[in-house]
Amino acid sequence: MTAPLLTLDRVSKRFGSTHALTDMSLNLFAGEVHAIVGENGAGKSTMIKIMTGIHQPNEGRVLVDDEPRMIAGSQAARELGIAAIYQEPMVFPDLDVAENIFISQVGGGLFQNKAGQRREARALIERIGMDLDVDRAASGLTLAEQQAVEIARALSQDVRVLIMDEPTASLSAHEAQQLRRIARQLASDGVSVVYISHRLEEIFEVADRVTVIRDGEHISTNPIGETDTDTMIAEMVGREVGNYFAKGENHARDEVILSVANLSLQGVFEDISFELKRGEVLAMAGLIGARRTDVALALFGITPATTGSVIYKGQPLTVTSPKQAMDAGIAYVSEDRRKLGLAMPMAIRANISLATLTGFLTRFGLIDRAGEKATADRFRERLAIRTPDVETEVGMLSGGNQQKVMLAKWLNMNPDLLIFDEPTRGIDVGAKAEVHDLIRTFVKEGGAAIVISSDLPEVLAMGDRILVMREGQQMAILDHDEASQERIMTLATGQAGAAA
Repeated sequence: MTAPLLTLDRVSKRFGSTHALTDMSLNLFAGEVHAIVGENGAGKSTMIKIMTGIHQPNEGRVLVDDEPRMIAGSQAARELGIAAIYQEPMVFPDLDVAENIFISQVGGGLFQNKAGQRREARALIERIGMDLDVDRAASGLTLAEQQAVEIARALSQDVRVLIMDEPTASLSAHEAQQLRRIARQLASDGVSVVYISHRLEEIFEVADRVTVIRDGEHISTNPIGETDTDTMIAEMVGREVGNYFAKGENHARDEVILSVANLSLQGVFEDISFELKRGEVLAMAGLIGARRTDVALALFGITPATTGSVIYKGQPLTVTSPKQAMDAGIAYVSEDRRKLGLAMPMAIRANISLATLTGFLTRFGLIDRAGEKATADRFRERLAIRTPDVETEVGMLSGGNQQKVMLAKWLNMNPDLLIFDEPTRGIDVGAKAEVHDLIRTFVKEGGAAIVISSDLPEVLAMGDRILVMREGQQMAILDHDEASQERIMTLATGQAGAAA
């Protein structure tokens, strides 16, 4: 290979007594996709921030084109051709696509040459193989289209190193495939693409080399053809996790806990029908826009259905509010833990008691802090929440541990039915395995679960049966033994003959 475009040479970074990176070394070359994998808290985010000038290393050097550089901020990084896109795209909804692409170049006469701007925007969009109207308002773009706008913005600034941090975490399988194709196209054009993902299966599809980091230290760097999933997982977590997407045992019992018939919400979804037994996991699959979350929100009473019937534990149930659902023993684990699932500035202790706060009130109406703490400590041990103290702010935890706190909040309610919406979104493989085990334990002990997931290996691993949706329509319910990724995708995309 030629000289690396970007090098981290024995870089260390400390935050107080916390060592985020220790002697980290990495070479990034033009024309390759270099994947970086590691658990939450392994140091990936700190590494990105050093590459993009947000943080400065305490020791070590950053070299660009073999020359030591002090990257003093994101603007300096952009001038060197280094840019990053993240899981949640940063676009301005009131501007159109072209204006978003050139938003960083306003001082260069953006609004003086609209025609030229739009010609160049179209060329950039075509370069990455997208069909996108550059005059379209950004407010109407899908997440995948917003990612494309950010990539085009980076290309407009002559990007040489493009860091893609969990770019497919919120995308459907089809959109994720499209984004991986763009990554490969950029590499073939000579860009060095840094690809960070918890989805190991896509690492093998897109990457040329893969680096594993753990606890802020470099563990290995290998050509993708010289490693495998089991090796990567063992290096990431420092132990054998096994097949973290292996199908667990079916614990379904005879009792039907939930029977849904012709459930509809006008203009959103219609005629959703299924049964769920105690001890069973019903997985819900579909592309973004399939309206799976809307069905979950209707069952939990956030956006009640307009027609249809629900029989719950043998009795008709009409749910028009989350409180009614909770009183009935139904809990909903939101896909967005930061906005809808947890109070990030609050302590672990306070978050775990949120759904059952009245149970912690004294006769004088005060909160029993000791009782809260005892409960939180019990869940910390039971769910292996990695924190020294339940008084720690939830926002300071890794994604996997935040997910466990959110799960503890609902388990503390002793529900009979748990609805999980994207339960492992944005968490590492070790935490995924632990969350899967927690769901399996819940149903084994007599609960029932609905798992909504855009990750097809997860759908196949967790679902005893799989309900496939497309644009608010129920396409089929598959037994696990008759399901495959190909068949689920065929149903989800509405291909003729899929149901047969």
